[in-house]
Amino acid sequence: MNAPRLSTFLLALGLLTAASTAAEAQTTKNTTTTTAKKTTTTAKKTTPAKKTTTTKPATKTTTTKAATTTTKTTPAAPAVATPPPLTADEATAAVKEALNLSITRALEAGAAADGFNANSDIRIPFPPEAELVNTTLRSLRMGTVIDKFEVQMNRAAEAVAANPQAQTILAGAAQRYSVADGLGLVNTRESRQIATQFKTQQLAQVQQELRPLVDAALEQTGAKQAYGELMLRYKKVPLMTPITTNLTDYTTGKVAEGLFTLVADEESRIRLSSSARSTDTLKRAFGQQ
Repeated sequence: MNAPRLSTFLLALGLLTAASTAAEAQTTKNTTTTTAKKTTTTAKKTTPAKKTTTTKPATKTTTTKAATTTTKTTPAAPAVATPPPLTADEATAAVKEALNLSITRALEAGAAADGFNANSDIRIPFPPEAELVNTTLRSLRMGTVIDKFEVQMNRAAEAVAANPQAQTILAGAAQRYSVADGLGLVNTRESRQIATQFKTQQLAQVQQELRPLVDAALEQTGAKQAYGELMLRYKKVPLMTPITTNLTDYTTGKVAEGLFTLVADEESRIRLSSSARSTDTLKRAFGQQ
């Protein structure tokens, strides 16, 4: 192939190549544009529409509670009626009632187990007038016998207190008791004043009336026999002073003294303890002490 044809061939080949390249470029551009449009369209379709939400501002409802001022009215305390002053007759009746109640309780206390024997205030000891008998026989190792005799005496006293006749005797003494100043006895600060006056007026007669009961009780407990044996042993001791103490008289005096002491104890309880005032009369008369 000669040179002019070769040049013409090469030129034609170059033009074809350039045209082909331009066509490919245009195709690529169109494809890119189309793809871009599709993408845009798709994007428009897939993008959800924005809903415009109108937010209403929350309205706070403020409830204002009116402060209610409640004025509490304290009810007036009911008027307590002041009891009228105690009359002389009422005071006398209260004294009698306190005495009778004290007698009943005193006999119950004396009749209880060891009511005399274990109470140091009223326990009956060996007769002091026969103290020489006591010391002499104890020196002869008879102390146990003497101790037993003392218990027997106190058991006799307890038996007397338990005897219904003792209640009758002391109740009769209370009836005979003369109340000279009931108001004074009620208002006094002496807690045993009623029993003291009662004893002063009635002790002698009460002892006389109690003596048969005491004598029988000493016999029953074996105290009389024991005392007789002790006196026989004492008389056998050479050069001893004779003793003539009468056991019944001695024990009767001690029993009466003991019972009056117990009455005074009970009167004191009535005066000092509200729980001991078992009746309205006692509460009214002694409640302010």
